[in-house]
Amino acid sequence: MPETNITKGPDKLKLPAHVLFRKDLSLILWKPRGILDQATVNEIVAFIEAVEKRNREPLNRFADLSALDAVDLNFDFVFHAALGRRLSAAPRPAVKSAFYVTSPATTHYAKLHAVLTDYSPLDVALFTDRDAAAKWLGVALEALSA
Repeated sequence: MPETNITKGPDKLKLPAHVLFRKDLSLILWKPRGILDQATVNEIVAFIEAVEKRNREPLNRFADLSALDAVDLNFDFVFHAALGRRLSAAPRPAVKSAFYVTSPATTHYAKLHAVLTDYSPLDVALFTDRDAAAKWLGVALEALSA
């Protein structure tokens, strides 16, 4: 069952909009809507980094980019965001990060992120088929349809 808080105790971390946490699967699901811009990316990156600091166990990620209307990002921003993720993930165990892409724009920026985080603990893969993403993450397809 999806949860709205990701840690126990008084310092619970509230989930951002369009994020679900599947504790039973060690999985964070993110389905942004509208326009994917720098503020949205910064929000999810800050959330993931806070989660990583609070949890010992690695959490895989599934980003469903199919509900986006547009992408308003640029190379410079994605380059710096990916570099920051490489640095913050470096001392941690490997995690899988699956991106479900349905447009040329989402494919472009997810692929850029994957290339820039290659050879890091972030194992990033792009999918145009949810079933393939579920298999790669080791979860049932239904788990990605929250």
